[in-house]
Amino acid sequence: MILPAILGALIVAGVLWEAFETIVLPRRVSRRFRFTVLVYRSAWIPWKAIGRLFKKPKGRETFLSFFGPLSLLYLFAVWAAAIIFGFGLLYHSWAVGDSTHPSLAMSIYLSGTTMFTLGIGDVVPHTWPERVFVVVESGIGFGFLALVLSYLPVIYQAFSRREANIVLLDARAGSPPTAAELLRRHAGHDQTEALNVLLHDWERWSAEILESHVSYPAVAYFRSQHTNESWLAAITAILDSCALLLTCIQEAPTRQALLTFAMCRHTVVDLSQIFAQAPPQDGHDRLPAPERERLRAALVKAGFLLRDDDYSREKFIKLRQMYEPYLRALARYLYMEVPPWILAKEISDNWRTSAWGRVSGLVMSEQQQADDHSDYF
Repeated sequence: MILPAILGALIVAGVLWEAFETIVLPRRVSRRFRFTVLVYRSAWIPWKAIGRLFKKPKGRETFLSFFGPLSLLYLFAVWAAAIIFGFGLLYHSWAVGDSTHPSLAMSIYLSGTTMFTLGIGDVVPHTWPERVFVVVESGIGFGFLALVLSYLPVIYQAFSRREANIVLLDARAGSPPTAAELLRRHAGHDQTEALNVLLHDWERWSAEILESHVSYPAVAYFRSQHTNESWLAAITAILDSCALLLTCIQEAPTRQALLTFAMCRHTVVDLSQIFAQAPPQDGHDRLPAPERERLRAALVKAGFLLRDDDYSREKFIKLRQMYEPYLRALARYLYMEVPPWILAKEISDNWRTSAWGRVSGLVMSEQQQADDHSDYF
C-alpha cells in the first residue's frame, strides 16, 4: 500500500502548490506543465468551439462571457476533488485493521466529509496516521475556503479596473475603438495636450493590465459588457495610434507615444507567452493599400500633417510587425476580434445608443449622427 500513499501525497502536495502559485504567488510561473493551465484549456477549447456555432455576435459573446466566472467555480471544484481523492488514497493506505472503511470508495467518503468539515461520524479513523490526516485535511478545508473567498474579490477588482479604462475609450476612440477615430477626435493643436494625457494614462493602464493578467490569467477570459468592446481591442487601438504618431504624423507627442507603445507592446507579448500562443507568420495584412489610403485621407481631413517618405513607411511597417502578430495570436486563442485601423462605415458610440431608443425610434439615424458628430468632438 506504499504506492497509493505516495500517489495520494503527491496529488495533495501538487494541488496545494498549484493553488499557491495561482492565488498567492504574484508573478508568472514558467513551468511547462501546470495542472491549472491544463484545467483551463481543457474547458476553454470545447467552450470556444460551441461558441463558434452561434451565428449572431451578441449571442456568441453572451455565451463566451459565462466562461470566465464559471471557470473559477470549475477550477475550485477540480482542486477540491483532487484533494479529496488524494487524501482518500492516504486513508485507504493506512486503514490497517479498520473494518469501517476498507474500500477505496469509503476512504474517499471519509476524505470528503473531513474536507468539508461535516463531522457526520459514520466513518471514523482508527489508526494514528489516519487521525493525523483527518486533522490536516480539515485544516486544509478551512484554508481552501479562505483562499476561495479571498481570490474572488481580487479577480473582480482587477476586472472592474480594466473595464473602467475600456469604457473611457468609448467617447475618445469610438465603439469599437480604432486609431483613426481616436486621432480624429484629438486633432488640432488644442487637443495635443489631451492626446498626450490619454497616452500617458494608457501607459499606466496597460501596465496594470499586464500585472493583473500575468498574476491572474483567469481575468483575460472575462468579456467586456458590450460586444464591440474588449481589452484586446482597446490595446490594439492605442498601439495603432502610437505607431501612426511615431512614423506618419508630424508635430506629434512622440516621446509619450514611444513610452506608451513600449508598454502596450510589452503587455501583448507577455500575455501571448502566458497563453503559449506563438505569433502567426502567414503574412496577413491588417492594413491593405485601399484601407491605408482611406486612413491617410481621414487623417488629412482631420487636419494632421502626414509624412510621405520611404523611411517613414519602412518604420511604420517595422513597428506594426512588432505587435500585430501577437495581437492576432491572442485574438485567435481568446476568440476576440481585432478592430480595424479605420471603420468601413460610421457606427454609433455605445454612449449614444439605448435599448429604449431603438424600440421607440428615438435614436437618430446614422446620417443624423454622422452630421452631429463634430458637434460633440
